[in-house]
Amino acid sequence: MDLDGLTDDLHRRFDEKTAAREHALPAARRAIRASANAIRAIHRAEFDAARSLIADARGELDGGLAAVDHQPDVRFAGYLLDAEKEYAEACITFALVHGDPMPTPIEVRVGDAPYLNGMAEAIGEGRRFILDLLRLGDVTRAERVLADLEDLYGVLVTMDYPDAITMNLRRSTDVARSLIEKTRGDLSIASVQRDIQRALDEHARRVEGA
Repeated sequence: MDLDGLTDDLHRRFDEKTAAREHALPAARRAIRASANAIRAIHRAEFDAARSLIADARGELDGGLAAVDHQPDVRFAGYLLDAEKEYAEACITFALVHGDPMPTPIEVRVGDAPYLNGMAEAIGEGRRFILDLLRLGDVTRAERVLADLEDLYGVLVTMDYPDAITMNLRRSTDVARSLIEKTRGDLSIASVQRDIQRALDEHARRVEGA
C-alpha cells in the first residue's frame, strides 16, 4: 500500500493550519493588549490615545483573521473570539464614557457573541467610571451613566440562548447584574449625601441672611 501521497497531503494541510495558528495567536494577544491599554486610557480621559489604541487592536484583529480565513477550526478555536470580545469591550466602554452612541456589532465588526460578552464586561468598566464620578461629586452624570448600564443589561438579559452559542453569556450577565446592583447602592448613598449637603448649605445661607 502506497501512502506517500496521502502522507504528503496531510503534512501540507497541517503545515498550513499550523502557520495560520502561529500568525493568528500572537495577533490576538496584541489585540487584547491594545484593547486593555485603550480602556486604561479611556478612564484617564485620554481619548485620542484610546482611539489610536482601539485602531491598533482592530489592525491586529484584521491581520489575525486574515491568517485563518481558510482555517475555520483555527478561526473559532477561542483566542480570536477572546480578542474580539476585548475589542468590543474597549469600543463600548469608549462610547459609555465619551457619551457616544452605542456601536453595533456590525460597526465594531465582531461576532454577536463576542460583542455581547464585551458589552457585559463593559458594565464593569462603567461601574468604575461611575465611582470616579462620585469621587468628583458628579452625582448627576453618574445617574445618567447608571441608566445607560441598566439599558445594556436590559439587552443582555433577553439573550436566552445556549451557552455554546453565546460564549457563556449567562454567567457574564449574572456578574453584570451584581455590579449594577452594587453601583445602584453606591449611587443611592451618594444621592442622599448630596441632598443632605444641599439642605445644610441652604440652612447656612438662611442663617447668614437672618
